[in-house]
Amino acid sequence: MDELKKAGVEVLGISTDKPEKLSRFVEKELLNFTLLSDEDHQVCEQFGVWGEKSFMGKSYDGIHRISFLIGQDGKVEKVFDSFKTADHHDIVLDYVKSA
Repeated sequence: MDELKKAGVEVLGISTDKPEKLSRFVEKELLNFTLLSDEDHQVCEQFGVWGEKSFMGKSYDGIHRISFLIGQDGKVEKVFDSFKTADHHDIVLDYVKSA
């Protein structure tokens, strides 16, 4: 996170869970970034990340794990849609450093 901040990146996460649940999750997992609630899916739908998913043969609606790098001009600069959570920060940092 320190390296991302040095590179001028502010990290925000979005979940459709209620703020109370997110607060407990942030404390439990010791998250070092802001996690926002989007209970009505408005932001998720605007970014095209809310939709059908499947797990163990069952389909349901949910958030697709996709990250957006938004530039200083407010426009989406890069979409990260192929990563594992364990190496996500490295992928973003590599991109930022190479840009």
